[in-house]
Amino acid sequence: MSSLRKLKLGDLLVNAGYITTDQLKSALERQKETGGKLGDVLVELKFIDDTGIIKALSEQLRIDFIDLKKYPFKPDIVQKLPERVARRHRVALLDITDGTYTVGMADPTDLVAYDELTRILDGNVRPVIVVENDLLHLIDLVYRRTEDIASFAEALKEEIVQAEEVIPEIETVSAEAAPVVKLLDSIFEDAMQTGASDIHIEPDEKSLRIRQRVDGVLQEHVIPGKQIVSALVLRIKLMSNMNISEKRLPQDGRFAIIVKGRAIDVRVATMPVHFGEAVVLRLLDQAKGVLKLDQLGMTEKMLQGVRTLIHKPNGMIVVTGPTGGGKTTTLYGILNELNKPEKKIITIEDPVEYVLPRVNQVQVNTQIDLTFANVLRSSIRHDPDIIMVGEMRDEDTVKIGLRAAMTGHLVFSTLHTNDAVSSAVRLIDMGAEGFLVAGALRGILAQRLVRRICVACTIPYVPEKNEKAWIDGFLGTPEHTFSFKHGAGCTRCNGSGFKGRIGIYEFLEITPELADALRANDTNLFMHTAKKLPDFKNLTQSAFEYAVQGITTLSEVFKISGDIF
Repeated sequence: MSSLRKLKLGDLLVNAGYITTDQLKSALERQKETGGKLGDVLVELKFIDDTGIIKALSEQLRIDFIDLKKYPFKPDIVQKLPERVARRHRVALLDITDGTYTVGMADPTDLVAYDELTRILDGNVRPVIVVENDLLHLIDLVYRRTEDIASFAEALKEEIVQAEEVIPEIETVSAEAAPVVKLLDSIFEDAMQTGASDIHIEPDEKSLRIRQRVDGVLQEHVIPGKQIVSALVLRIKLMSNMNISEKRLPQDGRFAIIVKGRAIDVRVATMPVHFGEAVVLRLLDQAKGVLKLDQLGMTEKMLQGVRTLIHKPNGMIVVTGPTGGGKTTTLYGILNELNKPEKKIITIEDPVEYVLPRVNQVQVNTQIDLTFANVLRSSIRHDPDIIMVGEMRDEDTVKIGLRAAMTGHLVFSTLHTNDAVSSAVRLIDMGAEGFLVAGALRGILAQRLVRRICVACTIPYVPEKNEKAWIDGFLGTPEHTFSFKHGAGCTRCNGSGFKGRIGIYEFLEITPELADALRANDTNLFMHTAKKLPDFKNLTQSAFEYAVQGITTLSEVFKISGDIF
């Protein structure tokens, strides 16, 4: 680092020809006014970009550049450097070899950072230059909030253990509020940092499990000891306006919270389990808003077909799939497109997830007999053009919805079935007459969510022997030349190789031939005819197309098809 003591960043960039002396002077004057690092000011003034700074530093200082997107870091090594030092100086410990510490630095000319690293690590420090945004991702990924969660959990545990006498829980709220609040805040911050959609709080015999669902897959953090469970659940119940004295029955609630400046709507569900009460928190980021139809992942041809149906004046359109498969997101996308001043829209939901302007949204409440069927029956008298029923749960709701679709209303709803073809049959199984389904049903959209390959670490993938055999059987011929990809794992995707999810769809429009089969109550003919339609594409075919395009992996396709290797 001796060369760094002779040359500052600004002088280095001028000498290398990346900026002029006048530009450096302007940047230094701006830095005096606003503060911050010189490199950030130069980028802000557009005198140079991040890549230019990194290239100049790497070449002129003869310091290696490491691409953190592809670097196989080890969390236990990174964590040997205190988090406060890593965040303050924008540095990360990447490797330790023969007493030499390789440290990634966003600004290797920061002599203060170098001196502190030398003091803390007590060894030879080898600086390497890294992209600052990638470094911040690495710091967030490795340090997260696990230490804070463990620390606040331990503080809460000590308070409970040291209590001199047993006091009813309702009276201990104020005493335990501070550590509980800090613990919950840390849990929520960690979830937002990782992009989790759900938080699962589960008591075990001797521990508390906190699991987060990220891109559809759960990640686990275990806290030893179960003393804090009751206080944590109590706090959540109070925030959700639940009955805190009821522990024997499941309860539902919701509350809003601000996490890092973002408004989050939290849906809460509790359930009595063997070692206490389990809680699931569904996180709805209001800042993200409602997705548009063309952002959901449908092909252009399928999107045109769906748009044709949703702009018809009447009929029923059903969206089907498993819980967490994105049905509500699709329905909100449809309503968002149809939401015009000349259209009256009524939705019946359990619960209302996103608030839509101009839409009359009703939250069902079975405790006061405000059921889907009762609200649907009443909503027809409010002269709606469009009705959205959150779920077809019973025969009464199905029949009222179908009749509404036949009497001038456009009705949308959901079902829990495996695919589009079986959904029409399911309506008949629920008690609807075949002629009613044939006359009202316009189309069915089945969907699933598959994980996207992380674009930062995408690499080619060669299928294994059994996977090749599956592809040959799926296509009906061994004559094909497809290339596939997968993610190697990087800081952007938590080493998983996946980042985000995308919808795959199976769209079935009810043709006259299909309607005739329904009128005749011939479900076998209906299913056979549907699968033979020239434009029909099932979920596995849709997923396979995404794998060929390099959007998802073959392993995700196999999950959809049911063939797990």
